Amino acid sequence: MAVIVPFESPAGASIDELVALVAADMDRVNATILSRTGSEVTMIPEVANHLISSGGKRLRPMLTLAMASLTGYSGDGHIKLAASVEFMHTATLLHDDVVDESELRRGKLSARMLWGNEASVLVGDFLLGQAFRMMVEVGSLRALDILSSAAATIAEGEVMQLAAAKNTATTEDEYLAVIRGKTAELFAAACEVGPVIANRPKAEQTACRSVGMNLGIAFQLVDDVLDYGGKAAKLGKNIGDDFREGKITLPVVLAFRRGNDTERAFWINALEHGQVGEGDLDHAIGLMTKHRALEDTINRAQHYGAMAVDALALFPASPMKTALEQVVSFCLSRSH
Repeated sequence: MAVIVPFESPAGASIDELVALVAADMDRVNATILSRTGSEVTMIPEVANHLISSGGKRLRPMLTLAMASLTGYSGDGHIKLAASVEFMHTATLLHDDVVDESELRRGKLSARMLWGNEASVLVGDFLLGQAFRMMVEVGSLRALDILSSAAATIAEGEVMQLAAAKNTATTEDEYLAVIRGKTAELFAAACEVGPVIANRPKAEQTACRSVGMNLGIAFQLVDDVLDYGGKAAKLGKNIGDDFREGKITLPVVLAFRRGNDTERAFWINALEHGQVGEGDLDHAIGLMTKHRALEDTINRAQHYGAMAVDALALFPASPMKTALEQVVSFCLSRSH
């Protein structure tokens, strides 16, 4: 079991300061994204722009810009790398929605509902191809290595999640391995490439990667909790989607482990056999509350958030460092 480090999220935590600091660079990233989604095959820009323009926070590319700034980078390579990170993220969302048979993405109909599974997968592949072209243009073999390795790790994480799907025997360690791969790895890579192209010492590269990895894990754990207690408008999906889809997340793992035989039978029926009736979601939330599963998942998230902040301690005080600390607080405070 993880050692819980208390980490209080300030009530006013937000990403506004980070958004302001990277605004000029982010305009260039957005222009790059628009130019690279162009294609004579009309369905490609239609599908890509449906998701790209759907109001995501663009947190991952902002982290790439932030870490480049934090470590004193002065070139243009971070713009294309940030755009590459966003394309990788968008591609995984397109593919995820097909795998999960999701109907909503960020509160709108998912691309697969509008254009079909085949188009979603193929446009995701197109975006990955464009991402790798931009990485090559930047000319940093190490940055290319980091992001291409991340692409492979993300795919491994997705396959691991597929193997764990509907399996109530999944352990906490197994689940954390899944989210390290499918979610945290892209955060880690997004943060690591900044100091790499800035030619900073290995210690700084490792610290930035640690910020991203721990922030990514915290981010996903909070998402897991929100599925059982958030607001649909904030989530961009329906409350209880994970439950109805039979997804094994950390609150489920903890509630299952701590439950009695009758409670475990409920989880097996609902998640493994898909026997979900009216009132079952409320019952599931009741069991999670009884066994402190949601509360303890938040505690785990706070632990990883504290580790992300500790990794930033290597860097001298600056507005960007403060903004990044606020981002950690913001990701945790979404649970309140």
